[in-house]
Amino acid sequence: MRIGNAAFAQRQLDIGGEVAGLIDFAARVGLEPSENAWRVQAAMVRFLESDWQRPDEGIWEVRGTRRHFTHSKVMAWVAVDRAVRAVRSGRAGQLDRWVSLADTIREEVLREGFDAELGSFVQYYGAKDVDASSLLFSLVGFLPATDPRMLGTVRAVQERLLVDGLVARYRTHQRVDGLPPGEGLFIICTFWLADNLALQGRFDEARELFERLLRLRNDVGLLSEQWDPSARRLTGNFPQAFSHVGLINTAWNLEKAISAGGARSGAARTREASTVDRGGS
Repeated sequence: MRIGNAAFAQRQLDIGGEVAGLIDFAARVGLEPSENAWRVQAAMVRFLESDWQRPDEGIWEVRGTRRHFTHSKVMAWVAVDRAVRAVRSGRAGQLDRWVSLADTIREEVLREGFDAELGSFVQYYGAKDVDASSLLFSLVGFLPATDPRMLGTVRAVQERLLVDGLVARYRTHQRVDGLPPGEGLFIICTFWLADNLALQGRFDEARELFERLLRLRNDVGLLSEQWDPSARRLTGNFPQAFSHVGLINTAWNLEKAISAGGARSGAARTREASTVDRGGS
């Protein structure tokens, strides 16, 4: 939408990672490779070589000042990391250069996007606030779910962002997002928390949270974008694909984790999601 939606003019650096992740997933499940898709993927990496260091409006399309959102940087890393995987699988690309770029982005995120005092990743570089989008870092293979930095991030999200047992995107601040306080809870954020709990081996907690989310559905099984904890009703865009994607992913993650009985740890599973050698980090 271009009318009544400021997002059309925004910079959102996470998009490259979203597209690259989809192309990579398609290849892993056996879809026939596409030369056009690879041209797009390689072009995105060339763009990010210079633009990943620029601030943006991020996944939540904030209306405040552009910032160095940690999630955006991680998704830039995803775009490069998946391109490295494609080159190692036979695509033509600049392997050494892209491996170096992925390592550079990753090192900066771990240095600037993680707050040791909080023990958690933060919303943007230099912030003291946490953001639910940090829960995605284990899901895209940036760090294992059992890494101490992800354990701390999950703990911080539970301590700071839970409202009535569900996860808020972040604590709204006029200076950051230009929004007044009191928005509904974006449903997908709680699915991300359930995913992390499952990957950490906390199956009972993950399943309980998942089943609570299922109870929010309407009479035909649909979810909206948000849940209003005060009015106790679905609100926002309806039906919302984002919420249903979260439901499907969490159902799949829980099924795999529980059926395996924890035999494959979250650490092992998330290591498989990435191919860039990250040394001892």
